[in-house]
Amino acid sequence: MATDASPKYRTPDFHPEISVNPSKTKETTIHDGLEFWQFMISGSIAGSVEHMAMYPVDTLKTRMQVIGASRPLHPAGVRQAFSSVLKLEGPAGFYRGIAAMGLGAGPAHAVYFSVYELCKEFFSGGVPNNSMAHAVSGVFSTVASDAVITPMDMVKQRLQLKSSPYKGVPDCVKRVLVEEGIGAFYASYRTTVIMNAPFQAVHFATYEAVKRALMEFDPNSGSDESLVVHATAGAAAGALAATLTTPLDVVKTQLQCQGVCGCDRFSSSSIGNVIETVVRKEGYRGLMRGWIPRMLFHAPAAAICWSTYEASKSFFQRLNDSNKQDF
Repeated sequence: MATDASPKYRTPDFHPEISVNPSKTKETTIHDGLEFWQFMISGSIAGSVEHMAMYPVDTLKTRMQVIGASRPLHPAGVRQAFSSVLKLEGPAGFYRGIAAMGLGAGPAHAVYFSVYELCKEFFSGGVPNNSMAHAVSGVFSTVASDAVITPMDMVKQRLQLKSSPYKGVPDCVKRVLVEEGIGAFYASYRTTVIMNAPFQAVHFATYEAVKRALMEFDPNSGSDESLVVHATAGAAAGALAATLTTPLDVVKTQLQCQGVCGCDRFSSSSIGNVIETVVRKEGYRGLMRGWIPRMLFHAPAAAICWSTYEASKSFFQRLNDSNKQDF
C-alpha cells in the first residue's frame, strides 16, 4: 500500500509465497509481506483512530455547511460555529453521532485499504512507483468502502445537526426507515463516490509522491520509513484532496441532511439539482462552505490514518517474520 518505496516490507516482484503451517501446507498470496486479513485489520484500526480523533472538527464542518444553507446572507465561520456549539451544547456537542462513525469507520476502512492493496498489486505491474496505479487503486477502494460507510455517515451527519430530532443511532435508523425508506440511507451514495473517486485519486497519488520525495531527500531513511514521513505525506495528501473536492462534499451534506433542522429538501438526488439550488441561494462561494474545517480535518486525519496503518503493518510484518523463524 503505502510502502512502495520501502524494500524492507516488499516481497520481490510481488510473487506468491508459500506459508507453512505445522499441521498443513497451504498457498497464500502475500503482498508487501502481509496477508489480506492483516491489511483489513490494519485498515480498520487506522480508520477508527483517524475518525475518532478528528470527530469534533468534522462536526464543525457539518454545522458550517448546514448553517450556511439556512442563512446564506450570514454564513458561519469556523470561530462562529465553534463558539455556537461550545456555548449552547458544551464539549459533548462536538461528539454527537460519534457512535455511528464508530460503527462504520472500522469495517469501511478494512475494505478501503485491503481493496487498495489488491488493486495496487494488480495494476502496478511490478513497478512500485507507478502513480497511475496508485490513483486507479484509490478509486476502486473508495467505491467499495463508500458502499459500507454511506448509511452510517448519513446517520452521523443528521445527529451532528444542532437541535437534531433524533435521540441516538438506533432512533435515527428506525425513524429514517419508517419515514423515508431504506433508499434514504443511500441518497448521497452516487455523490459520495463521485466526490471520493477524485479525492482518493489525488490523495493516494500525492501521498506516494510526497513520501517518495521525502525519502529521496533523506536517503538514510530509505530502508526504514519513519512515522514522520508517513505523517507528513499523509497530511499533504489529505489537505490537497479535501480542498479540491469541497463542492461535492457540500452536495453530499445537503442530500444527507435534507428535510432535517431546516435544511432544503430536494426533489431528486441529482448533483446538478443541488448545485443549482446552492448557487442560486448563495452564489458559487456556497459550494466552498466548510472548506477550512474540511481541510483541517483531512490533513491531520490522513497523517494519523497513514501513520497508524503503517505502524499496524509493521507489527504484522514483525509477527510474520517471527512465525517464519519459529518454523
